Amino acid sequence: MNRRVFLRGLGGAAVAAPFLTSVWERRSKGQAATPPRQLIGMFTQYGCVTSRWFPIKSHGALTDADLTGTSLAALAPFVGKLLIPRGIRAMNEWTANNKDGAGRGQSNDPHLQVVGSYFTLQPITPNGTDPFSFDTATKFNAKPVGTSLDHVIAQQLSPSGTPLFMRVGNHAEGPSNAISYLKPSAAAPDAPADIFPGYGTPMAVLTALTGLFGPGAPTADDLAAARGKKVTDLVKGCLADFERQDMSSEDRSKVAVWKSLINDAGTIVSRSCSPDLAMRLGATSANLSGSVNIASKVTSDLDGADVYSVMAVLAAACNYNPVIFLKYPGSYSFSPLGINNDSHNLSHRLDNAGMTGTCVANALDQLQTIDRFYAAKFAKLIGMLDSIKNADGSTLLDSSAAVWFQEMSDGSAHNLNNLPIIQAGGCGGSFKTGWTVNVDTVNTSAANLSRGNSETQCMVGGTGMINGINMSTGTPATIANAPINKYYCNLMNAMGVKADASGFPSKGGVGEVTRFGYSDKTTDFCGGFGAVAGAMIHDPGEYTALKAGS
Repeated sequence: MNRRVFLRGLGGAAVAAPFLTSVWERRSKGQAATPPRQLIGMFTQYGCVTSRWFPIKSHGALTDADLTGTSLAALAPFVGKLLIPRGIRAMNEWTANNKDGAGRGQSNDPHLQVVGSYFTLQPITPNGTDPFSFDTATKFNAKPVGTSLDHVIAQQLSPSGTPLFMRVGNHAEGPSNAISYLKPSAAAPDAPADIFPGYGTPMAVLTALTGLFGPGAPTADDLAAARGKKVTDLVKGCLADFERQDMSSEDRSKVAVWKSLINDAGTIVSRSCSPDLAMRLGATSANLSGSVNIASKVTSDLDGADVYSVMAVLAAACNYNPVIFLKYPGSYSFSPLGINNDSHNLSHRLDNAGMTGTCVANALDQLQTIDRFYAAKFAKLIGMLDSIKNADGSTLLDSSAAVWFQEMSDGSAHNLNNLPIIQAGGCGGSFKTGWTVNVDTVNTSAANLSRGNSETQCMVGGTGMINGINMSTGTPATIANAPINKYYCNLMNAMGVKADASGFPSKGGVGEVTRFGYSDKTTDFCGGFGAVAGAMIHDPGEYTALKAGS
């Protein structure tokens, strides 16, 4: 809508409003409109140094002290709005002993099958039979057989039917790193889905958003309102004439209430979607057309990664799309951070993509530098969300669920149990916040669930030897296996996604989502689609312990 037209409409409403008794009564009772909800995902690859990332406490209320000394220290200012779900496993884990279906997932590539299955929770095709094979079809070109979570939600809730998906750093998405997939509706059940490219540059996103601000440059009144000038001041002549009329004290009270209402609405509109908000966040042409090196400074406050987050926050504030995902690049060299090793190789503690060998000097310290960088980017994202007010007095962060997902737990072990996941915002009061919640079914509510064994190798003088094949740097496979499927059900239900009678998300459904994915056991993925009899959702539902009030 053209902003000038909207402001004029507000001015007219300010004059006519006292006669709209029912609306005034809602206002007088403090009933503000419910803010729309957003899911904002941030995805990074290759896991982390888990023993330095996780707080020691795995179940209970969080404090600043719990984050001190960890890779998450940058998030301490928002500790009351954080939720750390502990003990969760993703599906389709690659293992070196996976020949003849004896492992925990398929036998393709340690990254391709993991990222392809991460949000689809579907097997990939074609299926590999040797975990160390370099067959082009199975190692480099396999794709999942289902649609990913971002599209499943967007198909029900987004006006366009697709999510706002951004490739941070403008890196091309291939099967080895793609996470967003859209399956043709007419495809056979075991046919592969298509990679969704999304947007690669912040400027492309701004171009898509520009129409929300209306044609032409904003007027002086637009900018005055955007900077906090009261909307009633823009029509004060009309209001003064109106208020000079002879009216009862009750009517004057109604006028006063309505002036307050209109001014609140004007402030919220200016904060929610305006050229001024874009400018305040840093969405300027100069910033958006600058370097896409994610770790290079663009301004004193923003780097290349932050500029993509600016666009995510602006899109959320404008309610442009309820599903927004930021995908950070794989195989990246963080040279601005003083790290020249490729992030994929470094996650193996090596200078190559092998799984055994001599550790890169100070590999763990370099990996933690990257972990801290990502935590700082997440803190910047949620800080911007928390700075924008909704009409009901909550913040944009409060009405959102911003979730930092990681591809795996430890990058050398390639394990998917004990996933590092952190959420900010309660999605309109749906989630418990200010807590870390252990949902592990083996060590239920354990106060100190394992933080993993990331520091058991490469610690002798900062070097030594690494063996990723034996997975000893990961978390013991017997714990932290609560399926991520149920957490996805939490997110979908909080967003308002509906399911059919089977519990699977479905357009036109009326029930809650209780099932998502091919299976909630990673061993059901061995051999690919249909290879394991009885593959299914064995434990439907969501995690009640993550919900507000639990």
